[in-house]
Amino acid sequence: MSRIGKKPITIPDGVEVTLNENHITVKGPKGTLERTLNNKVTVKINDKVINVEVASKEDGNLHGLTRTLIANMIEGVTNEFTRALEINGVGYRAQKQGTKLVMNLGYSHPVEMEAPEGITFDVPNPNSIIVRGINKEIVGQTAAVVRSKRPPEVYRGKGIKYVEEHIRRKEGKTGKK
Repeated sequence: MSRIGKKPITIPDGVEVTLNENHITVKGPKGTLERTLNNKVTVKINDKVINVEVASKEDGNLHGLTRTLIANMIEGVTNEFTRALEINGVGYRAQKQGTKLVMNLGYSHPVEMEAPEGITFDVPNPNSIIVRGINKEIVGQTAAVVRSKRPPEVYRGKGIKYVEEHIRRKEGKTGKK
C-alpha cells in the first residue's frame, strides 16, 4: 500500500467537493475542476476529510496517484499553480498581447502562442514569463511548450529555461596548438 495514498486530504473552507460514483468535482474560489477516477479506486468523503482506498495490492500504484491528483485539484482551486520561465540571450524577449504571448527568440519571425483555456501568461519584464492556472497538469504542459520554442543551449546558455533549472555549461572548442 502507498504511504502517500494512506494520508487523508482535508478540505479547506470555501472548497466544495462532490463525488458521483467515480467522477469528482472540486469547486473553489479560483474555479472548478473535474476528473474521472479509475474504477479500481474508492474515494470516501467524511466531514471535510477525503480518504482514498484500493481493493487489492496490485492496484497500489493507483492509490498514491489518485490521492495526489485530488490533492492537486483542491490546491489549484484555492491557490493557483505557477511556473516561472526565464529568457536568456541578446535580443530575446517576450511580451503579452491580449491572451497571446509573443516572443522574439532569434528566429526570422516572432513566435506567437495562444494561451490554452484556464491558463494566463504574465510578463513582468521582457526576460521572464509566468504561466498561471488552476490545473497543475495544464500549467506544467504549457510551460514545457513555451520552453520548447527555444530550449537552452549548453555552450552559451541562450534560450528559455525554468527559473529553478540549472544549465550545465560545456566548454567550447579549443584552438590548434
